[in-house]
Formats: sequence, C-alpha cells, structure tokens
Amino acid sequence: MEEQERRPETPAEENGATAVFVVLGKQLRLMRERAGLSQREFGNLVNFGPDQISAMERGVRTPRPEFLQRADEILQANGLFTAVIPDVQEAMAKARTRHPEWYRSYAELEAVSVELHFYANQGVPGLLQTEDYARAVFSRRRPLLDDDTIQKRVADRLARQQILEQWPLPMCSYVLEEVVLHRPIGGPKVHEKQLQRLLRIGSTRNVEIQVMPSRQMEHPNMDGPFNLLTPKKRAQVAYVEVQGYPRLIADPEEVRKIVDRYGIMRAMALTPTESLALIEKLLGER
Repeated sequence: MEEQERRPETPAEENGATAVFVVLGKQLRLMRERAGLSQREFGNLVNFGPDQISAMERGVRTPRPEFLQRADEILQANGLFTAVIPDVQEAMAKARTRHPEWYRSYAELEAVSVELHFYANQGVPGLLQTEDYARAVFSRRRPLLDDDTIQKRVADRLARQQILEQWPLPMCSYVLEEVVLHRPIGGPKVHEKQLQRLLRIGSTRNVEIQVMPSRQMEHPNMDGPFNLLTPKKRAQVAYVEVQGYPRLIADPEEVRKIVDRYGIMRAMALTPTESLALIEKLLGER
C-alpha cells in the first residue's frame, strides 16, 4: 500500500459507541461524587490526572478495562463497571469507524505500533494535544465543520491518545519546531495547558520530545511534517499529509530516506532534557 487518494468523507453510521461512553461517564461521575471524591482525588487513586477523569466522565475519552476494574474497587461499585467491560471493548472497536474513511488505514497501523516517531512544524501532533487544543484546531478548520463533527473528531483524537499508555508501552519520539511552542492556538489559557501537557508527557519513560531551535539555520527536511510507524511484526511505514491529502508510504527505499532525515534532525535538535527545560522556561515567562 504505497499511496491513498483522499476520498470524500461519509457520515458516520450510528453504532451506539458514543452513547455507551456517555452513559458510562455519567455513572462514573455519580459513583465518584457519592464516594465524596473530587476528580483530582479520584485520579490520584487510579493514576490518572483530573483532566483525564473529566474527559471520561463526559464520554469523550474511552475508559480502559484496567481502569474500570480499579474504579469498581475504589468506588465500591459492586461490579457495575467490571460488568460493562465487554460492552466497552465492543464499542471501542465500533468507534474506530468514526474516523474519516481515508484516515482509517493509518489509524489502524498507529494503534498496533511499537514505535512511533513524529516531526511537526505547524502545530502540536494529535497524540500530544489537550482536549481544548484539539477543539480549537478543528473549530478553525476550513471549510467549517459542524459542531457534531467537531465533537466526534475531538473524541476520536482523545481516544487515540491511549496508545501512549497501553502495555507494552510503545517507544515514541517527537521533533517539534520551536515555533510550535510559541503559537498560542486556542488562546493563552489553552496554550498554557498545552505546554504543561508537553512537559508531563515528555517526562514519561516511553516518550522523548525534542525541539528544533529556530536559530538552527537549516536541517535536512524542509518538505513538511511526517510520521514514522513500526507496527508490531511489520515493516516500518511513513505517513505524510499536505493540504488534507494523505499518503501512506510503504516502499522500503522511500521510508529509508525519511528515516535518514529524521535521524539527522534528532541529532541537530535540542536534547530531550534541554527541550523540557525550554518548555519550563516558556511556562515561567507566562
């Protein structure tokens, strides 16, 4: 599979996946409040941040089976959450069809990748975005998207982010142009939370974030952003998208060229430690 031409998007079929997550989220919130726990307090008990708990309670983030098992114990739900694990897994499978048709091949490979590498020069990559940042990106897209489509796109993006948490942990790296850290997409408050998320994710064991300084006069990739994926037990592939036209590259020689560029760029960029220090500095200046 070397190239895909963009095909028109078709309305997502009603499959009940969204409804399952929304109802489950309401039940989770009710049980948490009955237990007298704030989102932060509950999050600390299940090793999730308050923003993640909030997203699950609103049905825009899919709760994983291990989370539901832990929540059932902590909230003394007597099997309320563990009983729905099969339904949630089925709904997760159905939810994948909500991706635009032309994007599904990439999303399927991303979900089973053991290594993921990204170069971004315009905005923060999807797996690193906060909910508000993602909403701002989709809200400003042209031609305009309707509110329902925006909400579905945001929910899909947040669901994809669980790739970074699945076990075994995939190894991920990012090279971000410095301008990405300075562009306040969504406004100052959204920008601040996005920088905080970059700092948090970049401090995890399996994710390295590197910044390409704007002072760097040149580097080997001036052609635009790209992703590199290594699906489990499969050859590495590359993905590029220009003006909404995607291309999934599987030809070994073409992939090798992009891998070569990426390796040089990582050597030229700030180290992960230096990059996190820069993000901390930007946050301190706000």
